[in-house]
Amino acid sequence: MDQALNNHRSQLATLAAWAMFSRGLEAEFSSAAQEQLASLNGPATETGEGIRDLRERDWFSIDNDDSRDLDQLSLSEPLPKGGLRVWVAVADVDALVKKGTPIDQHAQLNTTSVYTSARIFPMLPERLSTDLTSLNQDEDRLAMVIEMAFSDDGVLVESSIYRALVRNKAQLAYDAMSAWIDGEGALPEPAQRVHGLSVQLRAQDGLAQKLRVLRRAEGSLEFETFQPRAQFEGERIASIHLQPQNRARQLIEELMIVTNGCTARFLAAHGGVALRRVVRSPERWLRIVDVVRGFGTQLPNQPDGPALEAFLARQHKVDPLRFPDLSLVIVKLMGSGEYVVERSGQPPIGHFGLAVRDYMHSTAPNRRFPDLITLRLLKAALAGERSPYAPAELAELADHCTLQEDAARKVERQMRKSEAALLLHSRVGERFDGVVTGVSDQGTWVRIFEPPVEGRLRGHVPDLNVGKLVRVHLVSTSVERGFVDFALER
Repeated sequence: MDQALNNHRSQLATLAAWAMFSRGLEAEFSSAAQEQLASLNGPATETGEGIRDLRERDWFSIDNDDSRDLDQLSLSEPLPKGGLRVWVAVADVDALVKKGTPIDQHAQLNTTSVYTSARIFPMLPERLSTDLTSLNQDEDRLAMVIEMAFSDDGVLVESSIYRALVRNKAQLAYDAMSAWIDGEGALPEPAQRVHGLSVQLRAQDGLAQKLRVLRRAEGSLEFETFQPRAQFEGERIASIHLQPQNRARQLIEELMIVTNGCTARFLAAHGGVALRRVVRSPERWLRIVDVVRGFGTQLPNQPDGPALEAFLARQHKVDPLRFPDLSLVIVKLMGSGEYVVERSGQPPIGHFGLAVRDYMHSTAPNRRFPDLITLRLLKAALAGERSPYAPAELAELADHCTLQEDAARKVERQMRKSEAALLLHSRVGERFDGVVTGVSDQGTWVRIFEPPVEGRLRGHVPDLNVGKLVRVHLVSTSVERGFVDFALER
Protein backbone atom coordinates (compact mmCIF):
# COMPACT_ATOMS: atom_id res chain seq x y z
CA MET A 1 0.00 0.00 0.00
CA ASP A 2 2.80 2.41 0.93
CA GLN A 3 4.52 1.65 -2.35
CA ALA A 4 1.34 2.49 -4.29
CA LEU A 5 1.01 5.79 -2.42
CA ASN A 6 4.63 6.64 -3.16
CA ASN A 7 4.34 5.92 -6.90
CA HIS A 8 3.46 9.46 -7.90
CA ARG A 9 4.33 8.91 -11.55
CA SER A 10 1.88 6.01 -11.95
CA GLN A 11 -0.86 7.89 -10.13
CA LEU A 12 -0.39 11.00 -12.26
CA ALA A 13 -0.16 9.00 -15.48
CA THR A 14 -3.54 7.41 -14.72
CA LEU A 15 -5.07 10.82 -13.97
CA ALA A 16 -3.56 12.23 -17.17
CA ALA A 17 -5.05 9.45 -19.32
CA TRP A 18 -8.46 10.11 -17.76
CA ALA A 19 -8.07 13.86 -18.35
CA MET A 20 -7.30 13.14 -22.02
CA PHE A 21 -10.42 11.00 -22.37
CA SER A 22 -12.63 13.55 -20.62
CA ARG A 23 -11.45 16.29 -23.01
CA GLY A 24 -12.06 14.29 -26.17
CA LEU A 25 -8.41 13.36 -26.79
CA GLU A 26 -7.11 9.86 -27.53
CA ALA A 27 -4.45 8.58 -25.12
CA GLU A 28 -3.62 5.47 -27.16
CA PHE A 29 -2.99 4.70 -30.83
CA SER A 30 -5.40 2.47 -32.73
CA SER A 31 -4.46 -1.04 -33.82
CA ALA A 32 -4.46 0.20 -37.42
CA ALA A 33 -1.95 2.91 -36.52
CA GLN A 34 0.20 0.31 -34.75
CA GLU A 35 0.11 -1.90 -37.84
CA GLN A 36 1.14 1.03 -40.03
CA LEU A 37 3.99 1.80 -37.65
CA ALA A 38 5.20 -1.81 -37.73
CA SER A 39 5.35 -1.69 -41.54
CA LEU A 40 7.91 1.15 -41.51
CA ASN A 41 11.45 -0.11 -42.05
CA GLY A 42 13.38 3.11 -41.41
CA PRO A 43 13.58 6.87 -42.09
CA ALA A 44 12.23 8.17 -45.37
CA THR A 45 14.67 8.03 -48.27
CA GLU A 46 13.92 10.13 -51.32
CA THR A 47 16.04 11.70 -54.03
CA GLY A 48 15.31 13.96 -56.96
CA GLU A 49 16.20 17.24 -58.61
CA GLY A 50 14.17 19.20 -56.06
CA ILE A 51 16.00 17.75 -53.03
CA ARG A 52 19.36 19.34 -52.21
CA ASP A 53 22.06 17.47 -50.32
CA LEU A 54 23.02 19.68 -47.36
CA ARG A 55 24.25 16.93 -45.04
CA GLU A 56 27.82 18.29 -44.93
CA ARG A 57 26.73 21.64 -43.49
CA ASP A 58 27.08 22.25 -39.72
CA TRP A 59 23.43 22.05 -38.65
CA PHE A 60 22.50 22.06 -34.97
CA SER A 61 19.40 21.85 -32.78
CA ILE A 62 18.52 23.53 -29.47
CA ASP A 63 15.62 22.20 -27.41
CA ASN A 64 14.68 21.17 -23.88
CA ASP A 65 17.07 18.89 -22.01
CA ASP A 66 14.60 16.00 -22.23
CA SER A 67 13.25 16.65 -25.74
CA ARG A 68 13.54 13.77 -28.15
CA ASP A 69 11.11 14.95 -30.84
CA LEU A 70 13.40 17.35 -32.71
CA ASP A 71 11.52 19.36 -35.32
CA GLN A 72 14.03 21.91 -36.57
CA LEU A 73 17.70 22.64 -37.12
CA SER A 74 19.45 25.88 -37.96
CA LEU A 75 22.60 26.96 -39.77
CA SER A 76 24.11 30.37 -40.59
CA GLU A 77 26.99 32.12 -42.33
CA PRO A 78 27.96 35.80 -42.64
CA LEU A 79 27.09 37.65 -45.84
CA PRO A 80 29.95 39.31 -47.80
CA LYS A 81 28.67 42.86 -47.25
CA GLY A 82 27.45 42.38 -43.70
CA GLY A 83 24.37 40.69 -42.35
CA LEU A 84 23.66 36.99 -41.96
CA ARG A 85 22.27 34.17 -44.05
CA VAL A 86 20.27 31.67 -42.01
CA TRP A 87 18.84 28.29 -42.93
CA VAL A 88 16.12 26.60 -40.86
CA ALA A 89 15.41 22.93 -41.60
CA VAL A 90 12.02 21.49 -40.59
CA ALA A 91 11.48 17.74 -40.34
CA ASP A 92 9.66 16.29 -43.37
CA VAL A 93 7.15 14.24 -41.37
CA ASP A 94 4.91 13.90 -44.43
CA ALA A 95 7.55 11.75 -46.10
CA LEU A 96 6.52 8.90 -43.76
CA VAL A 97 3.06 9.97 -42.54
CA LYS A 98 0.81 10.37 -45.54
CA LYS A 99 -2.53 12.16 -45.45
CA GLY A 100 -5.42 9.89 -44.51
CA THR A 101 -3.37 7.01 -43.12
CA PRO A 102 -4.21 5.63 -39.64
CA ILE A 103 -1.32 7.47 -37.96
CA ASP A 104 -2.37 10.69 -39.69
CA GLN A 105 -5.96 10.14 -38.53
CA HIS A 106 -4.78 9.93 -34.91
CA ALA A 107 -2.69 13.08 -35.38
CA GLN A 108 -5.67 14.86 -36.92
CA LEU A 109 -7.91 13.84 -34.01
CA ASN A 110 -5.61 15.09 -31.23
CA THR A 111 -3.87 17.79 -33.34
CA THR A 112 -1.00 18.16 -30.84
CA SER A 113 1.28 16.33 -28.45
CA VAL A 114 0.22 16.69 -24.83
CA TYR A 115 3.00 17.06 -22.25
CA THR A 116 2.51 16.12 -18.61
CA SER A 117 5.22 15.35 -16.06
CA ALA A 118 4.34 11.68 -15.65
CA ARG A 119 3.47 10.81 -19.24
CA ILE A 120 3.73 12.38 -22.67
CA PHE A 121 0.94 11.71 -25.16
CA PRO A 122 2.70 12.21 -28.50
CA MET A 123 0.75 13.23 -31.59
CA LEU A 124 2.77 10.65 -33.52
CA PRO A 125 3.99 7.28 -32.22
CA GLU A 126 7.30 7.69 -30.39
CA ARG A 127 9.17 5.54 -32.91
CA LEU A 128 8.33 8.26 -35.44
CA SER A 129 8.43 11.49 -33.43
CA THR A 130 11.61 10.63 -31.50
CA ASP A 131 13.38 8.58 -34.17
CA LEU A 132 12.33 8.10 -37.78
CA THR A 133 11.03 11.64 -38.37
CA SER A 134 13.04 13.42 -35.65
CA LEU A 135 16.11 15.41 -36.71
CA ASN A 136 18.36 13.43 -34.40
CA GLN A 137 22.08 14.00 -34.11
CA ASP A 138 24.25 12.14 -36.64
CA GLU A 139 21.25 10.90 -38.65
CA ASP A 140 20.33 11.72 -42.27
CA ARG A 141 16.83 13.15 -42.57
CA LEU A 142 14.62 14.74 -45.20
CA ALA A 143 13.59 18.31 -44.39
CA MET A 144 11.92 21.44 -45.67
CA VAL A 145 14.49 24.24 -45.65
CA ILE A 146 13.71 27.93 -45.33
CA GLU A 147 16.71 30.02 -46.39
CA MET A 148 16.73 33.67 -45.26
CA ALA A 149 19.07 36.65 -45.68
CA PHE A 150 19.14 39.43 -43.08
CA SER A 151 20.75 42.86 -43.22
CA ASP A 152 23.24 43.86 -40.53
CA ASP A 153 20.43 45.50 -38.52
CA GLY A 154 18.26 42.37 -38.57
CA VAL A 155 15.85 43.20 -41.40
CA LEU A 156 14.76 40.23 -43.54
CA VAL A 157 15.93 40.92 -47.09
CA GLU A 158 14.93 37.76 -48.97
CA SER A 159 13.88 34.16 -48.44
CA SER A 160 13.42 30.94 -50.37
CA ILE A 161 12.03 27.49 -49.59
CA TYR A 162 13.09 24.09 -50.89
CA ARG A 163 13.46 20.45 -49.88
CA ALA A 164 16.77 19.02 -48.71
CA LEU A 165 18.59 16.16 -47.03
CA VAL A 166 20.21 17.31 -43.75
CA ARG A 167 22.23 15.91 -40.84
CA ASN A 168 22.22 17.29 -37.29
CA LYS A 169 25.83 17.75 -36.14
CA ALA A 170 25.12 18.91 -32.56
CA GLN A 171 22.07 18.35 -30.35
CA LEU A 172 22.09 21.15 -27.75
CA ALA A 173 19.88 22.09 -24.79
CA TYR A 174 18.45 25.48 -23.81
CA ASP A 175 19.79 25.87 -20.28
CA ALA A 176 23.38 24.84 -21.01
CA MET A 177 23.43 26.95 -24.18
CA SER A 178 22.03 29.97 -22.38
CA ALA A 179 24.64 29.64 -19.63
CA TRP A 180 27.36 29.72 -22.31
CA ILE A 181 25.81 32.72 -24.09
CA ASP A 182 25.67 34.58 -20.77
CA GLY A 183 29.27 33.71 -19.93
CA GLU A 184 28.27 31.50 -17.01
CA GLY A 185 29.22 28.11 -18.43
CA ALA A 186 31.39 26.28 -20.95
CA LEU A 187 30.39 25.66 -24.55
CA PRO A 188 28.47 22.33 -24.45
CA GLU A 189 30.52 19.35 -25.57
CA PRO A 190 28.45 18.55 -28.72
CA ALA A 191 29.12 22.10 -29.96
CA GLN A 192 32.83 21.86 -29.11
CA ARG A 193 33.13 18.91 -31.48
CA VAL A 194 32.00 21.01 -34.49
CA HIS A 195 34.65 23.45 -35.72
CA GLY A 196 33.37 27.02 -35.86
CA LEU A 197 29.96 26.26 -34.33
CA SER A 198 30.53 28.76 -31.52
CA VAL A 199 30.78 31.51 -34.16
CA GLN A 200 27.45 30.40 -35.65
CA LEU A 201 25.82 30.39 -32.22
CA ARG A 202 27.04 33.90 -31.39
CA ALA A 203 25.85 35.17 -34.76
CA GLN A 204 22.39 33.66 -34.43
CA ASP A 205 22.04 34.92 -30.86
CA GLY A 206 22.97 38.42 -32.04
CA LEU A 207 20.43 38.22 -34.87
CA ALA A 208 17.72 36.98 -32.49
CA GLN A 209 18.21 39.97 -30.20
CA LYS A 210 17.96 42.34 -33.17
CA LEU A 211 14.75 40.64 -34.28
CA ARG A 212 13.34 41.03 -30.76
CA VAL A 213 14.12 44.76 -30.78
CA LEU A 214 12.45 45.20 -34.18
CA ARG A 215 9.30 43.34 -33.12
CA ARG A 216 9.06 45.25 -29.84
CA ALA A 217 9.24 48.49 -31.80
CA GLU A 218 6.19 47.25 -33.73
CA GLY A 219 4.34 46.45 -30.48
CA SER A 220 5.25 42.82 -29.80
CA LEU A 221 4.14 42.00 -26.26
CA GLU A 222 6.71 40.52 -23.87
CA PHE A 223 5.06 38.35 -21.23
CA GLU A 224 6.47 36.24 -18.42
CA THR A 225 3.94 33.53 -17.78
CA PHE A 226 3.80 31.12 -14.85
CA GLN A 227 5.24 27.81 -16.16
CA PRO A 228 5.97 25.33 -13.34
CA ARG A 229 7.60 21.96 -14.10
CA ALA A 230 7.56 18.99 -11.76
CA GLN A 231 10.87 17.25 -11.04
CA PHE A 232 10.95 13.56 -10.12
CA GLU A 233 13.34 11.56 -8.00
CA GLY A 234 12.61 8.01 -9.02
CA GLU A 235 8.83 7.67 -9.00
CA ARG A 236 8.14 10.51 -6.54
CA ILE A 237 7.72 14.22 -7.21
CA ALA A 238 10.61 15.91 -5.42
CA SER A 239 10.05 19.54 -6.38
CA ILE A 240 8.39 22.01 -8.71
CA HIS A 241 10.48 24.64 -10.49
CA LEU A 242 9.60 27.52 -12.79
CA GLN A 243 10.82 27.14 -16.35
CA PRO A 244 13.04 30.18 -16.99
CA GLN A 245 13.03 32.28 -20.11
CA ASN A 246 16.59 32.65 -21.38
CA ARG A 247 18.70 33.72 -24.34
CA ALA A 248 18.81 30.27 -25.96
CA ARG A 249 15.01 30.04 -25.89
CA GLN A 250 14.81 33.53 -27.33
CA LEU A 251 17.21 32.53 -30.11
CA ILE A 252 14.98 29.68 -31.24
CA GLU A 253 11.72 31.61 -30.69
CA GLU A 254 12.85 34.49 -32.89
CA LEU A 255 14.10 32.23 -35.67
CA MET A 256 10.83 30.30 -35.62
CA ILE A 257 8.70 33.46 -35.72
CA VAL A 258 10.53 34.81 -38.77
CA THR A 259 10.48 31.35 -40.41
CA ASN A 260 6.72 31.08 -39.92
CA GLY A 261 6.33 34.46 -41.57
CA CYS A 262 8.33 33.29 -44.58
CA THR A 263 6.21 30.15 -45.04
CA ALA A 264 3.00 32.19 -44.74
CA ARG A 265 4.13 34.66 -47.42
CA PHE A 266 5.42 31.85 -49.66
CA LEU A 267 2.01 30.14 -49.71
CA ALA A 268 0.25 33.47 -50.23
CA ALA A 269 2.52 34.20 -53.21
CA HIS A 270 1.56 30.84 -54.71
CA GLY A 271 -2.08 31.84 -54.73
CA GLY A 272 -3.65 29.19 -52.56
CA VAL A 273 -5.36 28.96 -49.19
CA ALA A 274 -3.44 28.33 -45.99
CA LEU A 275 -4.01 27.61 -42.32
CA ARG A 276 -2.77 30.61 -40.35
CA ARG A 277 -2.34 31.17 -36.64
CA VAL A 278 -3.88 34.47 -35.54
CA VAL A 279 -4.48 36.50 -32.40
CA ARG A 280 -7.06 39.14 -33.17
CA SER A 281 -6.99 42.70 -31.94
CA PRO A 282 -8.37 42.41 -28.38
CA GLU A 283 -12.14 42.87 -28.14
CA ARG A 284 -11.72 43.46 -24.41
CA TRP A 285 -9.19 46.24 -24.94
CA LEU A 286 -11.08 48.63 -22.67
CA ARG A 287 -10.77 46.08 -19.84
CA ILE A 288 -7.01 46.08 -20.48
CA VAL A 289 -7.12 49.87 -20.33
CA ASP A 290 -8.86 49.62 -16.92
CA VAL A 291 -6.23 47.19 -15.59
CA VAL A 292 -3.36 49.37 -16.76
CA ARG A 293 -5.00 52.48 -15.30
CA GLY A 294 -4.76 50.80 -11.91
CA PHE A 295 -0.97 50.99 -12.30
CA GLY A 296 -1.06 54.71 -13.00
CA THR A 297 -0.76 54.46 -16.79
CA GLN A 298 -3.31 55.60 -19.41
CA LEU A 299 -3.57 53.62 -22.65
CA PRO A 300 -5.41 54.81 -25.78
CA ASN A 301 -9.03 53.70 -26.11
CA GLN A 302 -8.21 51.83 -29.34
CA PRO A 303 -5.91 48.77 -29.41
CA ASP A 304 -2.31 49.99 -29.41
CA GLY A 305 0.37 47.29 -29.24
CA PRO A 306 3.40 49.59 -28.81
CA ALA A 307 1.72 51.48 -25.94
CA LEU A 308 0.82 48.24 -24.16
CA GLU A 309 4.34 46.86 -24.70
CA ALA A 310 5.89 50.03 -23.26
CA PHE A 311 3.76 49.61 -20.13
CA LEU A 312 4.65 45.90 -19.80
CA ALA A 313 8.37 46.58 -20.20
CA ARG A 314 8.20 49.25 -17.50
CA GLN A 315 6.30 47.00 -15.09
CA HIS A 316 8.69 44.12 -15.69
CA LYS A 317 11.55 46.39 -14.67
CA VAL A 318 9.96 48.02 -11.60
CA ASP A 319 8.05 44.99 -10.21
CA PRO A 320 9.46 41.67 -11.50
CA LEU A 321 7.95 39.70 -8.58
CA ARG A 322 4.37 40.42 -9.64
CA PHE A 323 5.00 40.58 -13.39
CA PRO A 324 4.01 36.94 -14.15
CA ASP A 325 0.61 37.56 -12.57
CA LEU A 326 0.10 40.81 -14.48
CA SER A 327 1.12 38.95 -17.66
CA LEU A 328 -1.55 36.31 -17.02
CA VAL A 329 -4.26 38.96 -16.52
CA ILE A 330 -3.37 40.66 -19.82
CA VAL A 331 -3.10 37.36 -21.71
CA LYS A 332 -6.58 36.31 -20.56
CA LEU A 333 -8.06 39.64 -21.61
CA MET A 334 -6.39 39.45 -25.02
CA GLY A 335 -7.98 36.10 -25.78
CA SER A 336 -6.31 32.96 -27.05
CA GLY A 337 -4.98 32.32 -30.50
CA GLU A 338 -6.92 30.46 -33.15
CA TYR A 339 -6.44 28.85 -36.54
CA VAL A 340 -8.15 30.40 -39.55
CA VAL A 341 -8.10 29.86 -43.31
CA GLU A 342 -6.76 32.82 -45.25
CA ARG A 343 -6.78 33.18 -49.01
CA SER A 344 -4.14 34.81 -51.13
CA GLY A 345 -4.97 38.48 -51.69
CA GLN A 346 -7.18 39.01 -48.66
CA PRO A 347 -5.92 41.25 -45.82
CA PRO A 348 -4.26 39.08 -43.14
CA ILE A 349 -5.64 39.16 -39.61
CA GLY A 350 -2.17 38.91 -38.12
CA HIS A 351 -0.92 38.07 -34.64
CA PHE A 352 -1.51 40.98 -32.24
CA GLY A 353 0.75 39.59 -29.50
CA LEU A 354 3.73 39.00 -31.81
CA ALA A 355 3.11 42.19 -33.82
CA VAL A 356 3.35 40.36 -37.15
CA ARG A 357 0.87 40.34 -40.04
CA ASP A 358 1.89 37.08 -41.72
CA TYR A 359 2.08 34.12 -39.35
CA MET A 360 1.36 30.42 -39.32
CA HIS A 361 2.58 27.32 -37.52
CA SER A 362 5.06 25.48 -39.71
CA THR A 363 8.14 24.54 -37.66
CA ALA A 364 6.93 21.64 -35.43
CA PRO A 365 5.28 18.92 -37.57
CA ASN A 366 6.28 16.14 -35.15
CA ARG A 367 4.09 17.63 -32.42
CA ARG A 368 1.49 19.93 -34.05
CA PHE A 369 -0.94 18.93 -36.78
CA PRO A 370 -1.31 22.44 -38.29
CA ASP A 371 2.43 22.35 -39.00
CA LEU A 372 2.04 19.01 -40.78
CA ILE A 373 -0.78 20.53 -42.86
CA THR A 374 1.48 23.46 -43.75
CA LEU A 375 4.29 21.07 -44.71
CA ARG A 376 1.97 19.30 -47.15
CA LEU A 377 0.82 22.63 -48.61
CA LEU A 378 4.45 23.72 -49.11
CA LYS A 379 5.41 20.45 -50.80
CA ALA A 380 2.43 20.70 -53.16
CA ALA A 381 3.28 24.31 -54.03
CA LEU A 382 6.93 23.45 -54.72
CA ALA A 383 5.90 20.54 -56.94
CA GLY A 384 3.31 22.62 -58.80
CA GLU A 385 0.55 20.25 -57.67
CA ARG A 386 -2.97 20.87 -56.42
CA SER A 387 -3.41 21.54 -52.73
CA PRO A 388 -3.95 18.32 -50.75
CA TYR A 389 -6.68 20.13 -48.79
CA ALA A 390 -9.83 21.69 -50.22
CA PRO A 391 -10.81 25.10 -48.78
CA ALA A 392 -13.85 23.67 -46.96
CA GLU A 393 -11.73 20.86 -45.49
CA LEU A 394 -9.16 23.37 -44.27
CA ALA A 395 -11.88 25.48 -42.67
CA GLU A 396 -13.15 22.47 -40.71
CA LEU A 397 -9.60 21.61 -39.67
CA ALA A 398 -8.98 25.18 -38.51
CA ASP A 399 -11.92 25.02 -36.11
CA HIS A 400 -11.01 21.51 -34.98
CA CYS A 401 -7.35 22.35 -34.32
CA THR A 402 -8.35 25.42 -32.31
CA LEU A 403 -10.70 23.37 -30.12
CA GLN A 404 -8.31 20.45 -29.62
CA GLU A 405 -5.35 22.69 -28.82
CA ASP A 406 -7.48 24.33 -26.13
CA ALA A 407 -8.43 20.88 -24.79
CA ALA A 408 -4.76 19.89 -24.66
CA ARG A 409 -3.87 23.05 -22.73
CA LYS A 410 -6.61 22.26 -20.22
CA VAL A 411 -5.25 18.73 -19.71
CA GLU A 412 -1.75 20.10 -19.11
CA ARG A 413 -3.06 22.77 -16.73
CA GLN A 414 -5.19 20.25 -14.84
CA MET A 415 -2.20 17.95 -14.41
CA ARG A 416 0.01 20.78 -13.14
CA LYS A 417 -2.60 21.34 -10.43
CA SER A 418 -2.62 17.64 -9.52
CA GLU A 419 1.18 17.63 -9.41
CA ALA A 420 1.12 20.57 -6.99
CA ALA A 421 -1.50 18.88 -4.81
CA LEU A 422 0.57 15.69 -4.71
CA LEU A 423 3.75 17.54 -3.78
CA LEU A 424 2.01 19.44 -0.94
CA HIS A 425 -0.37 16.78 0.39
CA SER A 426 1.92 15.99 3.35
CA ARG A 427 2.46 19.65 4.24
CA VAL A 428 -1.05 20.62 5.40
CA GLY A 429 -0.78 23.24 8.14
CA GLU A 430 2.53 24.69 6.96
CA ARG A 431 2.86 28.44 6.36
CA PHE A 432 3.99 30.10 3.13
CA ASP A 433 4.60 33.56 1.69
CA GLY A 434 2.69 34.35 -1.47
CA VAL A 435 1.00 36.89 -3.72
CA VAL A 436 -2.64 37.32 -4.75
CA THR A 437 -2.95 36.31 -8.41
CA GLY A 438 -6.67 36.53 -9.10
CA VAL A 439 -9.89 37.93 -7.72
CA SER A 440 -13.31 37.13 -9.21
CA ASP A 441 -16.84 36.10 -8.29
CA GLN A 442 -15.56 32.51 -8.09
CA GLY A 443 -12.98 33.30 -5.42
CA THR A 444 -9.51 34.63 -4.67
CA TRP A 445 -6.33 32.86 -5.74
CA VAL A 446 -2.83 33.10 -4.37
CA ARG A 447 0.54 31.85 -5.61
CA ILE A 448 3.08 30.82 -3.01
CA PHE A 449 6.72 31.37 -3.87
CA GLU A 450 8.35 28.14 -2.73
CA PRO A 451 7.33 25.80 -4.13
CA PRO A 452 5.72 27.87 -6.95
CA VAL A 453 2.13 26.65 -6.55
CA GLU A 454 -1.20 28.41 -7.01
CA GLY A 455 -4.29 27.69 -4.92
CA ARG A 456 -7.58 29.13 -3.76
CA LEU A 457 -8.15 31.05 -0.53
CA ARG A 458 -10.77 29.55 1.78
CA GLY A 459 -12.58 30.91 4.82
CA HIS A 460 -13.20 34.61 5.37
CA VAL A 461 -11.34 36.56 2.67
CA PRO A 462 -11.25 40.36 2.88
CA ASP A 463 -11.06 42.55 -0.22
CA LEU A 464 -7.63 41.95 -1.73
CA ASN A 465 -6.04 43.35 -4.86
CA VAL A 466 -4.03 41.31 -7.36
CA GLY A 467 -0.37 41.68 -6.41
CA LYS A 468 -0.99 41.90 -2.67
CA LEU A 469 1.69 40.04 -0.68
CA VAL A 470 0.16 37.64 1.84
CA ARG A 471 1.06 35.00 4.43
CA VAL A 472 -1.04 31.82 4.18
CA HIS A 473 -1.21 28.31 5.55
CA LEU A 474 -2.11 25.17 3.63
CA VAL A 475 -5.59 23.90 4.50
CA SER A 476 -6.12 20.90 2.20
CA THR A 477 -5.28 19.28 -1.13
CA SER A 478 -7.07 16.99 -3.59
CA VAL A 479 -4.86 15.24 -6.11
CA GLU A 480 -7.77 13.86 -8.16
CA ARG A 481 -9.45 17.25 -8.54
CA GLY A 482 -6.24 19.26 -8.60
CA PHE A 483 -7.28 21.44 -5.66
CA VAL A 484 -4.87 23.27 -3.35
CA ASP A 485 -6.59 25.36 -0.66
CA PHE A 486 -4.98 28.03 1.52
CA ALA A 487 -6.24 30.30 4.29
CA LEU A 488 -4.91 33.69 5.30
CA GLU A 489 -2.78 33.90 8.39
CA ARG A 490 -4.28 36.14 11.08
